[in-house]
Amino acid sequence: MKKGIHPENFRPVIFADTASGERFLILSTVKTDKTDKWTDGKKYSMKQIEISSASHPFYTGKNTMVDTAGRVEKFKAKMAKAQSGLKSKTLKKAEKKARKEAPSKASKPGAEKEKSKK
Repeated sequence: MKKGIHPENFRPVIFADTASGERFLILSTVKTDKTDKWTDGKKYSMKQIEISSASHPFYTGKNTMVDTAGRVEKFKAKMAKAQSGLKSKTLKKAEKKARKEAPSKASKPGAEKEKSKK
């Protein structure tokens, strides 16, 4: 490596895929708090990652769902809320329309008498 062009914290880091259990030793500048032993017996900084080429469906060909942050539940709750809001809006519109039609018929009782006289 050429001196003076790389950051000072450029070092080997173990990346551990939590979904598949695979581990990779790669040069990186990522900040880590954990350390672990590699197969050569040396200790290296370790960074846990949720997904890598070992667990990503594009690379594995398997269709698996990784949901570590509850994203699916949040989405389902959001959709249920939106659907219930949509239903309540249509009910409100129907009620409003019914209210508009009901008083207009009741407010014109003389209109029926005029039609019957003709």
